Amino acid sequence: MAPGTVAFAADDAAAVKSEDGKYLDKEGNPTYKVGADGTVDWYTYSGYRRYHSECHVCHGPDGMGSTYAPALQDSLKTMSYGDFVAVVASGRKNGSSVMPALGDNPNVACYMDDLYVYLRARAHDAVGRVRPAKKEDKPDAYTETEKSCMGSR
Repeated sequence: MAPGTVAFAADDAAAVKSEDGKYLDKEGNPTYKVGADGTVDWYTYSGYRRYHSECHVCHGPDGMGSTYAPALQDSLKTMSYGDFVAVVASGRKNGSSVMPALGDNPNVACYMDDLYVYLRARAHDAVGRVRPAKKEDKPDAYTETEKSCMGSR
């Protein structure tokens, strides 16, 4: 493991509370919740959709990586929420590999938590490689935040 990285156990990602439909871990970071019947929270479901519309071209399907970009399902095993947001928003250059800054792209910036939650669920094998079949309803607070970020149309 690289210096400065931290390994997160699956129980570190366990949802301990919900705020308006967003589940948080014991540290207050966004996290996933998967019911016994496979029902995922809205953020995990939305993250799946957002990831496959914006990120999979470089990072491969389901966060599994490609010859072009790393496996994010592996990166999220050690990457903190703050580091994830910083890299996605500001980009990163690592040798010849370049992650573009996506902080100005509303299709990414407005759904940063969704992306993080989905990839965190993938990192902990909480969701598989298929579109979640069952999902919680879209929370009203989510809809309001989305309208505010994207602008009402």
